[in-house]
Amino acid sequence: MDWTEALSEYKSHLKLGKSLSDNTVQAYLRDIRKLKGFTDKDPLTLSKSDVEGFLYHFAKAKYAARSQARMVSSLKSFFAYLQLEEWRNDNPAELLETPRLGMKLPDVLSVSDINKIIAVIDLSLPEGERNRAMLETLYGCGLRVSELVNLKLSDVFAKENFIRVTGKGNKQRLVPVSDYTLKFIHIYRDEIRRHQPVQKGFEDFLFLNRRGRNLTRVMVFSLLKNLVKKTDIEKSVSPHTFRHSFATHLLKNGADLRSIQLMLGHESITTTEIYAHLDDESIRTAILKHHPRSKESIEPDLGGT
Repeated sequence: MDWTEALSEYKSHLKLGKSLSDNTVQAYLRDIRKLKGFTDKDPLTLSKSDVEGFLYHFAKAKYAARSQARMVSSLKSFFAYLQLEEWRNDNPAELLETPRLGMKLPDVLSVSDINKIIAVIDLSLPEGERNRAMLETLYGCGLRVSELVNLKLSDVFAKENFIRVTGKGNKQRLVPVSDYTLKFIHIYRDEIRRHQPVQKGFEDFLFLNRRGRNLTRVMVFSLLKNLVKKTDIEKSVSPHTFRHSFATHLLKNGADLRSIQLMLGHESITTTEIYAHLDDESIRTAILKHHPRSKESIEPDLGGT
């Protein structure tokens, strides 16, 4: 088995066997191609020391710990597949150690920040109403950007206040959508989209570009970046920042982690727990208000000794 055959078979395994998204599949393949470029051996003859040597070279190139951890995961997955298919008897990456990762949290936008970004949208342009509806949907429903650009007209159940979202691995979930968010979706759909020519095959996509096709992830990133430049916000803002803000604001306003997990489409509650961070002031307030030893709650001991 040469590298071309191994990568082709592995790609099919990830897409069909694991049902991973195209973006995740490409990330795994990029990592394995780095290994291919490092060695002159084929994937069946690589030894544990060969893999460790590659990983040392990768780490020495000053890749971040998170990138190194992903690489270890990719290597383990690739060789585990070759072992599963009995191309190899061993997994030379099995005992590789994953670098320790600190909890990395993206910036959170305040409600005021989100309002500022939406307020600078030029509604006099045809795409203005679309952009407002998209950002309101991102924040109002906590969607991934890939979920947003693939949202369909047939996924919006306005009477029931739900949208149907197709997430990672083509898994579907129902996410509540408020009347406030639906209002902007309907304005865009009824006043702009209805009068726009649509290319064949894209009739059911909710958000369209000027050519009548669905938007790309890159277009949404670029749109948001340009809007933030028009504000005084200095945080690093991406579509995921809106998703993170959605979860954080829900949590701070009393929503439980299980409900947030279901709305975000996380398979594991441990992923959702990342959003359960609180700022110093929130922690201070919680302790002073609820801890039995806080000054506000301690009653003087009048019983003597």
